[in-house]
Amino acid sequence: MTTNDSPLQPANGKVYLVGAGPGDPGLITLRGKYLLERAEVVVYDYLANPKLLSYVPKNAQLIYAGKKGGGLHAFTQEGINKLLVELAKQGKMVVRLKGGDPFIFGRGAEEIEELVGEGIEFEVVPGVTSATAAATYAGIPITHREYTASVAFVTGHEDPTKKFSNISWDKLATGVGTIVIYMGIKTLPSITQKLIDFGRSPETPVAVVRWASTPQQRSVVGTLATICDVVAQADIKPPALVIVGEVVKLRSTIDWFEKRPLFGRRIVVTRTREQASDLVALLEEHGAECLEYSTIHIEPVDDYRIIDRAIAEIAGYQWLLFTSLNAVTYFFQRLAHLEYDSRHLAGTKIAVVGKATAEELLKHGVKADLLPEKFTGEGLAESLVKTEVKGCRILLPRALRASEMLPEMLTDAGAEVTIAPVYRNVPPQGPKEELRDQLLEGSIDLVTFTSSSTVTNFLTMIDAANDDELHRLLDQVTIAAIGPITAETLRERGLRVDIQPERYTISDMVQAIVAHYKDKPRQIA
Repeated sequence: MTTNDSPLQPANGKVYLVGAGPGDPGLITLRGKYLLERAEVVVYDYLANPKLLSYVPKNAQLIYAGKKGGGLHAFTQEGINKLLVELAKQGKMVVRLKGGDPFIFGRGAEEIEELVGEGIEFEVVPGVTSATAAATYAGIPITHREYTASVAFVTGHEDPTKKFSNISWDKLATGVGTIVIYMGIKTLPSITQKLIDFGRSPETPVAVVRWASTPQQRSVVGTLATICDVVAQADIKPPALVIVGEVVKLRSTIDWFEKRPLFGRRIVVTRTREQASDLVALLEEHGAECLEYSTIHIEPVDDYRIIDRAIAEIAGYQWLLFTSLNAVTYFFQRLAHLEYDSRHLAGTKIAVVGKATAEELLKHGVKADLLPEKFTGEGLAESLVKTEVKGCRILLPRALRASEMLPEMLTDAGAEVTIAPVYRNVPPQGPKEELRDQLLEGSIDLVTFTSSSTVTNFLTMIDAANDDELHRLLDQVTIAAIGPITAETLRERGLRVDIQPERYTISDMVQAIVAHYKDKPRQIA
C-alpha cells in the first residue's frame, strides 16, 4: 500500500510502517527486511523483536517507542505521531517497526493519518498478525471445516475515552465460531462472563498464549468457566492472546512448537559473532533461546612477513595445514593481497582439521587432500605422520597464539614446520555484568564452548573472584564442549563437562545437546 511516488526526490523523507510480525524474527516479510537494511532511522515497539535491529545499518538512529500496560510508555501515541513527522521533515528514510500487523489493533492508521495531514510520503508493509501466529504456534487452527468456518478478531482493550463499547458481544457470543481476543488478559473475567451470559456454553474450550512464536511462549488451556482460574494459577501476564472456540481441542493433536526438544532452554553461545550463526541456527531450530556472548574477536596480525614469504615459496612445501575456519579465511585474504589465487597452490597437498574447515576450504574451490578420523590437532598430526612426513616442509597458517601440540608432533616425526600467524584472538574487554546476573539467578541452562580460547575468555567475562564464586556461578549450569582439548581446558579450571560429542563438529555437538535433554521438558516461567 503506497502513496503516489513522485519521479522527483521529495523535499521531505518517507516513513515506512513495517509490521515486525508476532515475535519470531524469521517471520518478518522480505520487504520489511529490505527496508530495515536501508533505514536511516528506526522507531521500534516493545513487541518488535530486538534481533530485527541487526539488519539495520550501523550508522542508523534507533529510537525505542515502546508502550507497555500500566502506563509504562517511552512515548505517548501523540508523541510518536509527532516524532515521525519531524524525522520525515528532516529528509530521513524512517522505518516505523510495529509488532504484528500495523493495521490490526496496532494504531497504524492513526500514525498514517498524521503523516497524510502533514503531506509526508509513506508506505505500509503488512506483518504476520499475532492472532494467527499465536494460534499456529500453539497448535490451534483458527478455522477448520469440521469445527468452524468463521473467525473474529476482537480487542479486549478498547479506547478508554469511549463512552460505549462498539463490540457486539451478544452477537459474537454465538454468531462466530472462533474468537481471538487481543490484549484481553486484564479484562478476561468480564469477557468470559459476557460470552456465557449471551449464550456461549461455559464448556467452550479456551486457550491463552503468551509471547507467541518466541522461546518464552507459554500456552494454557481451559474453558470459558475455568480459564480465569487457570490463567491466575499459571501467572500468565501480558502480552497474551485469548482463543475461544472448539478448534482449541485440536491443540492436543497439532501442538508442535512447545514440543521441540530444546524448547524453553536458555543457552549461551560463546563463539565469535561472525561464526556463531550456524550454531545459533541449529540450536534455535530445536527450540532453544540463544544468548550470544562473543568471547573472541578476530583481528589481523601486525606482521605478515612470514606468511608472505611462505606463499611466495609455496612450491617448496609438501603440505599446507588448516586447523580453523579463520586460518582459511585469513590465508586466502593474504593470497589475494599478493595477487595470487588457488592455482598458486598446485602441487602442495592440503590437510584440514575437520569437516567445517574442509567446507570452508571448498568455498575457495579447493578440496582437502587429507581429513583426519579424529577432528583435533592431535588427530591431524597422527594422520599426517602415517603419510611419512620425515623431511617434508609443512606450512601451518594459524592464530598468533595456539596449541603447540600439532607442530611439535610433526617436528618429532622429522618434518620441518613453518608456523605463520595470520590472525589473533582478542579477548573481551571487562566483565559482563548482565551475564553474571543471569548465571546467579539460574536463568541459564547451558553454556557451549567450541575452543579453549572461548573457555579462557568466558571466565574473564564472568570475572569470578575465586573458585568458590566460580562454582556458585556455574555449578547449576550444564556445560558442553566441542572436543577433548576444549574439555581438558575446562577441567583444568576445575569445571566439569556434561556434554561432549564423539565427533568434534558443531552439528554433532548440537545433536549431543538434544540427546542430553531428551525427555527432560523445561517449564517456562
